[in-house]
Amino acid sequence: MFLGHYAVAMAGKKAAPSLSLGTLLLSAQLADLLWPVFLLLGLERVSIEPGITAFSPFNFTYYPLTHSMVGALGWSLLVGVIYFLARRYARGAWILAAAVFSHWVLDLIVHRPDLQLAPWSAIRVGLGLWNSIPATLVVEFGLFGLGVAIYLQTTTAKDAVGRYAFWALVATLAIIYVSSGFGPPPPNAQTLAVVGLGGWLFVPWGYWIDRHRDVLSPPRS
Repeated sequence: MFLGHYAVAMAGKKAAPSLSLGTLLLSAQLADLLWPVFLLLGLERVSIEPGITAFSPFNFTYYPLTHSMVGALGWSLLVGVIYFLARRYARGAWILAAAVFSHWVLDLIVHRPDLQLAPWSAIRVGLGLWNSIPATLVVEFGLFGLGVAIYLQTTTAKDAVGRYAFWALVATLAIIYVSSGFGPPPPNAQTLAVVGLGGWLFVPWGYWIDRHRDVLSPPRS
């Protein structure tokens, strides 16, 4: 899953409008932001095997720290507690924790059975949506479109930056998704990890967008 994670971040703005899009992006994508770091450190492993699924060529052989269910719960708790201690905003803390854990839930839908329940567990799960390219595209772009729509219903641009920076983000994410799904696979895991570190750039981009958009007030009854 890729676009679906960003959809969760955008939709989270409606659930807790005072949260910045940057913070929501960091939370919803935390597992995939940490994963390339752990790959480079040798703490997790992946191999490139074209054809292992119809859509993705990646064989995630070992990534329990970032992508096990227990690991996801741990990161969710950590993010929620840190945010609450820093901001004393309970609703925001819950929404961020839920965004972190949603990553595992969405990955469960698309991955083949390679997601561990816990780092010490041999049980691996995954519903395998990546085995169907049409179904994968429908789900990813459907979720993404919904997330974009919710964010646009929740906020409005204060200036040209707020308008065009947001649509530039939407276009960039869509292009990356299509090119990674239908382009040639990376030559090795190290290259994949280095490219994956670029995902951190979307976090400040989200903060930049949010500074140039206002939250729409709900209509009075």
